[in-house]
Parts: sequence; structure tokens; C-alpha cells
Amino acid sequence: MHELMVVAENTFKETVRDKILYNLVVFAFLLIGISVLLGTLTIGEQARIVNDFGLAAINLVAIIIAIFIGTGLVTREIDRRTIYTILARPITRVQFIIGKYAGLGLIVSTNIAMMFAMFIATVWLSGHRVHGALFQAVELIVVESLLVMAIALFFSTFSSTVLSATMTLGLYLVGHLTSDLKEIAGKSENQATEIIMNALYYVCPNLQIMNIKGQAASGIVVDFGFQAVATAYGLLYAGILLTGACVIFQRRDF
Repeated sequence: MHELMVVAENTFKETVRDKILYNLVVFAFLLIGISVLLGTLTIGEQARIVNDFGLAAINLVAIIIAIFIGTGLVTREIDRRTIYTILARPITRVQFIIGKYAGLGLIVSTNIAMMFAMFIATVWLSGHRVHGALFQAVELIVVESLLVMAIALFFSTFSSTVLSATMTLGLYLVGHLTSDLKEIAGKSENQATEIIMNALYYVCPNLQIMNIKGQAASGIVVDFGFQAVATAYGLLYAGILLTGACVIFQRRDF
């Protein structure tokens, strides 16, 4: 456990020093500020515009961090050959993978918390109501980010940074279109297309289930049972991918 915490702590410190992280957070703050300006130009829809832009900005930055920093966690250590020094110490490969994931998870959660605090302050200063639906939406943004991080880490255990980022981004996009894939499979008259669409539907993670930003922007609180199921689904899927990443990394030769 101590070794795992050391890896997580080092990952957190290394990522904090990465300047791209600050640029992304500043970008999110700017988007939130722009949402206020747009809200003042819209009659009767100010609150919804501010909420919509704010949640979208938090989600966008969290996913960018998860993909583009997550895919470099393992490959960067291999490219720099620091992996030999790390694994020469009493640290198992499983501890290394889980420690990296935990460190980045802490970074992403901290950044989401900072952006959400800024967003809530913006909503409050704009004179709009801060309702519970916003907290529900952000909680599922955190879960979605943890799942995307697990996807990125999984691919990075056996491929390059560029290829891992490409595959993670592709799976992220497909994950938000799973309902459409099922619909296409149902309407398709081509058996091969139907099989491929059904396979993608059942294998790819359903990220759309964690997207309640539209309801939250309108102040609609979703059922807590649905939120619990979506949270459990995201964390379970992330756990499976993390297990797969550990198995692959244990068998990999450097």
C-alpha cells in the first residue's frame, strides 16, 4: 500500500508541474465567463445558458486531461527509460499501474472541484439559483472522467501515446453514440452491419448514461436510483479496464 501511495503521489506532483494543466483550467474559467456574457444576451434563458456552458466547460476540460495525460502516464516512463529504475525498486507492476491511475484520478478530481467551485460562484453572482441537479451532473462528470482515464491507461499499456490517444478518443465518441448504434442495428437490412453495430453496442461503454447535463442545466433533478446505477456502471467498467491494464502490463517485456 505504501509503494502504491508513493507512485500516486509522484504522479500527482509530476502532473501538477505540467503547464498544459493550467492552460486547460484557465480555458474552462474563460468558457464559464463567456457563458455569463451569452446569458445576458438571452431573454428568459439566462440561467439555462450559464448552466449549460459551465457544465460543458468542466466536462470538456476533464475529458481532455483524462485522455491526453492518461495516455502518456505509462508510455512516458517507458520512453524515458525511467521504468527500469522504478521497477527495480520494491514496487510491483500492479502497484505501478494502480498508483498511476490513483495519482491522475486525484488530479482530475481536484481540477473538477476547482472548476465547479468557480462555476457555482459564477451562478450565484449572476443571481441564479444553485440547485442540486448541478451537483448530480458534476458527480457523473467525475465518474465519466475516471472511466475515460481507465480506457486511456488500458490502451497505453500496449501501444504508443498517439495511438492510445486516438483509440481512447474514438471509444469516447462511440460511447456517446451507443443508443444510435442500437437503432442502426435494428433498422439495418444488412446482416454484417447489424452484427457489427450490435457488437459495438454491447462492448463499448455507454458514456451517454452519465450525461445528464441537459437536465441539470434546466434544473431537473434526476432519480437518485438512476444516478446510483450510472455511477456503479461507470466505476465497474473502469475497474474491469484497470484489471485488464494490470494483466497486460505484467506480461509485457521491455
